[in-house]
Amino acid sequence: MRLAPVRRSRQAGLPGITAVARIDRRTKNLTKRLKPGQIAVIDHADIDRVSAEALVSGKAAAVLNAAASTSGRYPNLGPEILLTAGIPLLDVGSDIFDKVREGEVLRVLGADVFRGEDKVASGTELTADLIAAQMAEARAGMSEQLEAFAENTMDYLRRERDLLFDGIGLPELRTVMDGRHVLIVVRGYNYRTDLQALRPYIREYRPILMGVDGGADALLDAGYRPDIVVGDMDSISEKALRSSKEIVVHAYADGRAPGLKRVEDLGLDCVLCPAAGTSEDVAMLLADDRGATLIVAVGSHATLIEFLDKGRAGMASTFLTRLRVGSKLVDAKGVSRLYRSRIKTRSLVLLAAAALVTIAAALSISTAGQLYVRLLGGYWNDFVRWTGQLFG
Repeated sequence: MRLAPVRRSRQAGLPGITAVARIDRRTKNLTKRLKPGQIAVIDHADIDRVSAEALVSGKAAAVLNAAASTSGRYPNLGPEILLTAGIPLLDVGSDIFDKVREGEVLRVLGADVFRGEDKVASGTELTADLIAAQMAEARAGMSEQLEAFAENTMDYLRRERDLLFDGIGLPELRTVMDGRHVLIVVRGYNYRTDLQALRPYIREYRPILMGVDGGADALLDAGYRPDIVVGDMDSISEKALRSSKEIVVHAYADGRAPGLKRVEDLGLDCVLCPAAGTSEDVAMLLADDRGATLIVAVGSHATLIEFLDKGRAGMASTFLTRLRVGSKLVDAKGVSRLYRSRIKTRSLVLLAAAALVTIAAALSISTAGQLYVRLLGGYWNDFVRWTGQLFG
């Protein structure tokens, strides 16, 4: 089916957007199908930074959210990212999923959503002033989130202390990590630029490459084959699964593993790792327990806001896992900015030209320099005569 192009329209003096709708309650699933210029209909409370950046990369024309884009629970980063990218964001209520269908052409006019001439939804358009007010309110309530985060951390410590401290329950792997560096890639903040900046490190040290779910696709996109993929297999491509040398399916603490069927249906071998934490935690614990001398993390969560921005109580486990791994862990976050050159190419050219002029001036006024120039001139004349005789 040919998609309808995005059309900017006007009704009652208000700017509008007309485009095909893509609908999914899970933002990360929707962004895989989203094409530039389409309207994204999601159900995402507290839009986080990674999801917002995925919507921006997909060039969404507008985002209609069935949930509160900012609940006030904590200062989430997503709405501001969408606004900065010029993508309208509307909170339209949960019934939007009952009123619109995948592939329908919708028209967004201000805070209203139309299908043809029929209004199907009306909500709140998040403006810069509204987002700023919501962020200020959320920051004021951060103490409650800190208390909840601390409680989740202690609860995880009580339930998973054997795994966390003794590695009990971690599966055996064919890949030998003892004495090696391990590079763990999570499809998180700035993973593309940081992975690009690590190319010299990867080339020199040849670390074991471990992708966490979609992190395996990030490695493939960068031109690398994952040695190990770890995750619940809900955001990784079939290509990445088939390319990986070894697969670790992250299961729930009770042993249930929704991702196992997908791997088995593809006819691939895998091992299970039941754990209450995140797949990111499992990857770090595996590398540490199997003797890695250095663990380099790309795209992982490091700050409190990032932990909260993920929107899951389980992120407390990542905090404890980082403490467990300790001095072995090197966070590559921001490495691209650390190594970004501040010297412009034009400045380097001018500097080189100035150096050449200085050398030429020194040679022209010194006795040794004049002798050197005469010698070079003699050699050049001999070379010209020789080539003339050779080809004449």
